[in-house]
Parts: sequence; C-alpha cells; structure tokens
Amino acid sequence: MFLLRHGETEWSATGRHTGVTDVPPTERGREQARAAASMLAALRGRDAPPPVLVLTSPRLRAKETAKLAGLQIDRVDDRLAEWDYGDYEGITTPEIRQRDPGWTVWSHPTPGGETADAVAARADALLAEVRTVLPRGDVVLVGHGHFSRVLMARWIGLPATEGVHFAMDPAAWSVLGAEREEPRLDHVNIRAPE
Repeated sequence: MFLLRHGETEWSATGRHTGVTDVPPTERGREQARAAASMLAALRGRDAPPPVLVLTSPRLRAKETAKLAGLQIDRVDDRLAEWDYGDYEGITTPEIRQRDPGWTVWSHPTPGGETADAVAARADALLAEVRTVLPRGDVVLVGHGHFSRVLMARWIGLPATEGVHFAMDPAAWSVLGAEREEPRLDHVNIRAPE
C-alpha cells in the first residue's frame, strides 16, 4: 500500500492546521506532486501494472496532487480526510500553545474537533477495506500528513497517537508492506529531491 501526502499549500507552508478547509496546492506543491509520479515509478518498478485501487481524500489539495502525480482516481473517500482540528483550524501550534501550553494533536484534546480515537476508527475502517483489495495488487491512498501518520501507526498495530513518530512531508510517499502476514513499514517519508 502506498500513501501519498498532498503537495505544499499556503497553509502547510506556514504551519497552519488544515483539516476541513479546502486550500489548494501552491505552485511549489503542484511541482512536488508532479515529481511524486517518478518516485512512485521508482518505488513500484517501472513495469509495474497500474494500482488496482486509488483512493483520495475529498479535499482539493489531495485530488489535485493525485492527478498531477499521474494517478487515475477510482474513488474519493471521506475516510481519507485530514484530522478535524475543530477550533484550532487555521491556527499554528505556537498560537495554540498560547492558549493551551504544551499542546500537540497527538497528546491533547482538540476542542470542537476529532479525538485520536475517532481518527483511529476512520483509519481502521479504511485499512479493513484496503486489506481485502491488496491480494489483487497495489493500492494508493492520497491524503494528508497527520491522517497518513495515523494510518501508518494503525497498520502496524500501534495507537493512533504513535503517529507522532513518523514523518510525512508534502508530496512524500510511505509504503506499508508485510513480511509473512506481519504488517511493517517498508518506507517512510520518501520524496523527490527539490
């Protein structure tokens, strides 16, 4: 399974939490998305058949990244949406910490937004479906930074909050694999050089 985070947006470049707001990629983000196509070919092999399933978040930044990366989207899936930051939408971590010292999405509540357990439930439901498809071939999921990190954690059986230990830069790939039925992370946060 291949995870692709959307390319840079104005908000991601400035550290603003972007859950439900539909912010498009910047020109740099579009270039990152185009470069992600060659990275996927290198990861999968140049002669690999097309993925059997490509899902994307409903957000414009993810859909546009998928298209620019040369992916044929099979379905938009709401479960791939980014963590809902509620009252902290559009605000940077330093600004949030002025109100809530020490806050991180991984360790503190997000007023008006999703809990880590709710995000984990979305990830688990999505992974359950993907596991039924994987025997037929590769699956690509195009989404967001925090949610992709939750997917990685849940894939290997960790709580959603353990996603803090994985990086997922704009237009980066991560590869979720297995060794004899045991889920593992084959690659994390791979991106084309800029």
